[in-house]
Amino acid sequence: MIAADGIAMLELEAEGFGGRTTLYPTLIWDAESAVLIDTGMPGFLPKLLAAMQEAGVPPERLTALILTHQDLDHIGSAPDVIRSAPDTLQVYAHPLDKPYIEGELPLIKTTPAAMAPILSRLPEEARKQLLAQCENPPAAPIDSLLEDGQLLPYCGGIRVIHTPGHTEGHVCLYHEKSRTLIAADAMVCADGTLRGPIAYNTLDMEAALQSLHKLLPYEIDRIICYHGGLCSEDARSQLLELTKLSPSAGADQQPAK
Repeated sequence: MIAADGIAMLELEAEGFGGRTTLYPTLIWDAESAVLIDTGMPGFLPKLLAAMQEAGVPPERLTALILTHQDLDHIGSAPDVIRSAPDTLQVYAHPLDKPYIEGELPLIKTTPAAMAPILSRLPEEARKQLLAQCENPPAAPIDSLLEDGQLLPYCGGIRVIHTPGHTEGHVCLYHEKSRTLIAADAMVCADGTLRGPIAYNTLDMEAALQSLHKLLPYEIDRIICYHGGLCSEDARSQLLELTKLSPSAGADQQPAK
């Protein structure tokens, strides 16, 4: 789905983590570069490649891969993307999530204790499949570390905004040319309506809500949420309303379909 000129939301249907959902990695490109933001679950490379081809950007055009944070549904196919892309591909992540993405530390949210509430709701076969993915998470090498406020030199400029809370190293990205915010999991979207961070998988709700204030200085025409997709109607006004939430007001729902 084209969100703006040179920006596509790659719609990936997924099973796991409590049910069926759609994930939205983002692809940004121009004549000189192409940037993929997040990669979906393990085994999603064929879906990613098909969606990229549909947008007219094959993997050999990729210049950079940005991983917004350590969660399995964001980094799951990162090693496969790296293998399919040119050797010159630069892989970015925030330093606070880097050791988890590289496999030096176990992913925080896929430990048996962390997964217990979700696993208990799944049928046996789905539970086995998800456990296998969690027990053998992918590890992807990070080439470059992201800094808060950094301007990445791709596609007219992509601004890094460190938004801790969902994880310590969670980042949002702002594409300056199109005034598009890629929110990752800082918030979710349901039928075009923004909602706050999801409570059950946000490590620090108070920090996550406070991080939303860091997004207000930007001129935002649209927001892409990894769960729920595009918010383009009064996006900045909706964001402003979310900044008024209390730490106890995070969304309790499963990620928006």
